[in-house]
Amino acid sequence: MRAIWKNTILAESDTTIEVDGNHYFPPSSLRWEFFKPSTRHSVCSRKGEASYYSLQVGHFENPDAAWTYPQPQEKAKDIEGFIAFWKGVQVVSTN
Repeated sequence: MRAIWKNTILAESDTTIEVDGNHYFPPSSLRWEFFKPSTRHSVCSRKGEASYYSLQVGHFENPDAAWTYPQPQEKAKDIEGFIAFWKGVQVVSTN
């Protein structure tokens, strides 16, 4: 799978985990130079508290467009630290 925004590959991995229709990318697959920590947080009753990242590609910014569960609930431990996307980021198959 590949995550793309503004014609830029943000992440690429053969080992994403799909949960609730979202592909979660392992942290090692991200191009971290495009990610900036955000102050946004949200809570999922099944997964726990999510932390967000904003994306910066050139002079374009996409606030809070990626999220992670740094300390998920026990039933979501398999996605701990993995990153998912929304807000216009395309997640496509590389096959």
